[in-house]
Amino acid sequence: MKELKMFIDGKFVENTTGKWINVLNPSTEEVISLMPEGTVDDVKTAIDAAEKAQGAWERTPAVERASYLIKMAAGIRKREKELTDIIVREGGKTQGLANVEVLFTADYLEYMAGWARRYEGEIIQSDRPRETIMLFKKPIGVTTGILPWNFPFFLIARKAAPALVTGNTIVVKPSQVTPENAYVFAQIVEETGLPAGVFNLVMGRGSVIGSELAANPKVGMVSLTGSVGAGQQTMAAAAPNVTKVSLELGGKAPAIVMADADLDLAVKSIIASRVINTGQVCNCAERVYVDKKVKALFMEKLVAGMKAVKVGNPNEVADLDMGPLVEANALKSIEEKVQKAISQGCTLVCGGKRIGTKGYFFEPTILDNATQKMDIIQEETFGPVLPVVEYETVDQAIEWANDCEYGLTSSVYTQNLDAAFKLMRSLKFGETYINRENFEAMQGFHAGWRKSGIGGADGKHGLEEYLQTHVVYLETK
Repeated sequence: MKELKMFIDGKFVENTTGKWINVLNPSTEEVISLMPEGTVDDVKTAIDAAEKAQGAWERTPAVERASYLIKMAAGIRKREKELTDIIVREGGKTQGLANVEVLFTADYLEYMAGWARRYEGEIIQSDRPRETIMLFKKPIGVTTGILPWNFPFFLIARKAAPALVTGNTIVVKPSQVTPENAYVFAQIVEETGLPAGVFNLVMGRGSVIGSELAANPKVGMVSLTGSVGAGQQTMAAAAPNVTKVSLELGGKAPAIVMADADLDLAVKSIIASRVINTGQVCNCAERVYVDKKVKALFMEKLVAGMKAVKVGNPNEVADLDMGPLVEANALKSIEEKVQKAISQGCTLVCGGKRIGTKGYFFEPTILDNATQKMDIIQEETFGPVLPVVEYETVDQAIEWANDCEYGLTSSVYTQNLDAAFKLMRSLKFGETYINRENFEAMQGFHAGWRKSGIGGADGKHGLEEYLQTHVVYLETK
């Protein structure tokens, strides 16, 4: 049995408590590795190491800092197959999506390295004749990253890459469900020769490790990707020190299908945006609003498409659309949400039940006749379940789409440019995808409104999350 290790102050450390957390393969329910159950002292040691390393790292030229990210990307590509297999094994992701995640992570590190010579301060005009006002962009200091299980490998880079290239140090905690990929990432970091303490990896339970990562007074910023509840706990823990938080939380993305939409494109894109990673993605299409004039034809195509989704064990079959849910609790939650939707008046069109008795597999599911106040429309599902609502007017679709406590992503299907712009102006979400699947670009800005989060990631604006300003007023004779 593989025993994972934490990476603190430039070296892998032994498990001193003797306590381990089992890591399961969600396709087989077998234990595949053991994760150390870290302690608050482990976190403090890692944060102390990051604090000690940060000053020298900040003084290192940005282009030199970036060179380590490039080395990490090269190391990832060398271990592409191994990492792909790990992500499939511990997360239940299909082989194709796991491989995309590995290569996208390498690309992301290189992309962020490219900002080393491009992020800038400013010279500001002064009202005084002999004064120069300079605005410097400086690192925050020690940052921490609390990771989810749904894109566990990519999220390491999404948090660490902008932090490191801008002169911060970081302590990262992977999900206890998917820690092995992070262990390999730390091995790659070690091979780059990155100075000790700049990148640290701690493992354990979120209630213990995550709380200290947010509450420690030496931390300048904590970034979390997870549930709304986890975000609220992080904010509460960070509040006494007024620590900056960056949170990517839940989503309940609406997909609006107009009467003039290319229905084949809409169906293909919506299904892709619903079953990706078995529906366990915060920007997944979670609810569909379709014009009543085309609903019958749309449903015919949608049902055929969902029934054609290939589900199976991704450890054994390469060509799949969907694997298992990540854990037993996720499977139980989806079963309960479908049954509740039916009890509230939804019609089960296809799917709706567990597949087999081993592994956490669930059928791709469509629920018709959903209405706006049902829980299946208002609450995040995080599984391969798609409720459909019929609308009569565009204004009605807009009102219903915005009637949600989340505001991460949304999508629109129309061939009318005026309608597309009206919806762009009206939808209250951080992202809107028009005539394409829900999947963000690294050069964009992934950020949500309302309870979907605070701050954001990717692109120039994601980089600046890890910077603070220092304004200097210089008056000369």
